Amino acid sequence: MNSLDFQHWQAANRDYLMASLEMVKSTLTRYVAPEQEKPETTIQQQHLEASLQQAAQALPSPSALENLCGVFQLSSFERDVLLLCVGLELDSSFIPLCCGGTGDSKRPYATFSLALSAFPEAHWNALAPTAPLRYWRLLEVTNQEVLALSPLRIDERILHYLTGTFYLDTRLRGLVERVPMPETLPPSQQKLVNYLIELWGRRRLDDPWNVVQLCGKDAIAQKEIAALACRQCGLELQVLRATELSPSLVEREALIRLWEREALLSNSALLLDCEGLDSSETARAVWLVERLDGPLLVASREPLPIKERVLVRLDVAKPSTAEQENIWQKELGSFAEEINGQIQPLVMQFNLNPQGIRAACLDFKVQNPSWANSRLESEMINSLWDACRSQSRPPLEQLAQRIQPAATWEELVLPDQQKQILREIAAHVRQRGKVYQTWDFASKGARGLGISALFAGLSGTGKTMAAEVLAQELRLDLYRIDLSSVVSKYIGETEKNLRRVFDAAESGGAILLFDEADALFGKRSEIKDSHDRYANIEVSYLLQRMEAYRGLAVLTTNLKEALDTAFLRRIRFVVQFPFPDAAQRREIWRRIFPENTPREGLDLERLRRLNVAGGNIRNIALNAAFLAADGGEAVQMKHLLAAARSEYMKLEKSLTDTEVGDWV
Repeated sequence: MNSLDFQHWQAANRDYLMASLEMVKSTLTRYVAPEQEKPETTIQQQHLEASLQQAAQALPSPSALENLCGVFQLSSFERDVLLLCVGLELDSSFIPLCCGGTGDSKRPYATFSLALSAFPEAHWNALAPTAPLRYWRLLEVTNQEVLALSPLRIDERILHYLTGTFYLDTRLRGLVERVPMPETLPPSQQKLVNYLIELWGRRRLDDPWNVVQLCGKDAIAQKEIAALACRQCGLELQVLRATELSPSLVEREALIRLWEREALLSNSALLLDCEGLDSSETARAVWLVERLDGPLLVASREPLPIKERVLVRLDVAKPSTAEQENIWQKELGSFAEEINGQIQPLVMQFNLNPQGIRAACLDFKVQNPSWANSRLESEMINSLWDACRSQSRPPLEQLAQRIQPAATWEELVLPDQQKQILREIAAHVRQRGKVYQTWDFASKGARGLGISALFAGLSGTGKTMAAEVLAQELRLDLYRIDLSSVVSKYIGETEKNLRRVFDAAESGGAILLFDEADALFGKRSEIKDSHDRYANIEVSYLLQRMEAYRGLAVLTTNLKEALDTAFLRRIRFVVQFPFPDAAQRREIWRRIFPENTPREGLDLERLRRLNVAGGNIRNIALNAAFLAADGGEAVQMKHLLAAARSEYMKLEKSLTDTEVGDWV
């Protein structure tokens, strides 16, 4: 209905409501003053009936009053009681009539007693709490000792509805909100919309609504599918976050009644958002689903354990590779031709939904409104790649630390064999799309397609630096997750934390660096109690997610020999980071100082004798730089000696004459 049609309906609806009120007022007048009834009263009644019929004929569609009476199945008596309360709000002449009807000038309000006496077809059942007027809270009853004498007042939402003013009940604001309508959906998601339309189209009027469970990781897609299906079925979709459900049973029951009434008034469906629930919140969500009537959809990663309702489960996935490429082509417009078919690598690396793709394209266009002819195609691709990184950056602040990679291959001092394995890892990540999709290796099975690596070596031997080098090489985000903080003593919590990490990082394929793998991995011993069994479950879950992860997952450990070989077989790459020998330590010392750092008299041959790993060498160099800066001097051997003593004290080691005997 457009705005002009709605304005016409509102005017006709108002006329019909006022004509209906005049009929009720006439009946009430005859009850209050029956002695004044004269022959002309009959003529006046006929005139009122004709006015009501004329107002009804002027309506382009049913009035709000008739809709409400039909939806809540009100009897003619209940309709009159409702209009009596409406009249007190809209027509001041109802007040003296109510006072006259009760015989008390101090009682200017409606009561069931007055209605039962004044209106025809009166029935006591209308007073019951299970009858529509009270069950649906159409009227508010101010309870006194005698129910029939209690003041009645129309609910404000119902009053405005009858006058043609439509809005969401204020008691639901902040709990539910309207779901915006998408413009279009990819074909694979449109199929789910069509299925829902067919499902609801087969429902008979008296049949209960089946609960539809939309399962998957893409919460936005779930909402858009539900919203589009509802619109095409003539339903308005509102979403309620299950985390907002009150622990109070009384409040939840009141919410159900309020929402069911609102759904009937506004022809709405409810989408229950079950993202990120704990066990108690899940129980409350299940309770609500098993009791709420009307069109209901549930959005969650995994199905809720519903037992008392008929469920229809639909798995919602992100657009397919081909669909994502089409969206990229559309959103990039003329830019798509300039990057020479480099959309596929973006799709293979960043599994974005349509909103993410549009945001990345907008970010790219804002950052690069125009490209000069001198700009290289590779620069355009890198700029678009970085826009995708920004859009897909996972919310991992509580469980992970994002590391800004700065290390390069030139700074990484390792034997050639280890460097070669690292380059192979980079090649696997870079070419995973071509091998798995274009060359169709993924058709052989999804198991083991994730790229996993184990970096083993003592602290300071370069494990984290190697991860930085890979992130820099691949232009990907790097997140460090301390497994000792993820592992929980509570059963199931470790898997929950790991699931949050992998799910959040999935869309961007970020590099995940799991530090301190020894906190979770170890020699698998015989299962002696439930804790041993659950520890093995946690390890298996981590390896399972690593094998399916579309990015690179790296585990670090100081003690490779402590890991079970059965676990090692499930990791694609193992890189052993050796303790640097004298030649490697000399090379690390040669590269450790930035070009702008002033140096004087540094002897690499002496420095390489310090029997420490690369991480310790960096600490010594940095501390020496601070000492030199504080003394207003260039970095000299004396500063390095003082810094080395401090570092060795931290390591609980002593400097030997072999290391520094000839330094002074």
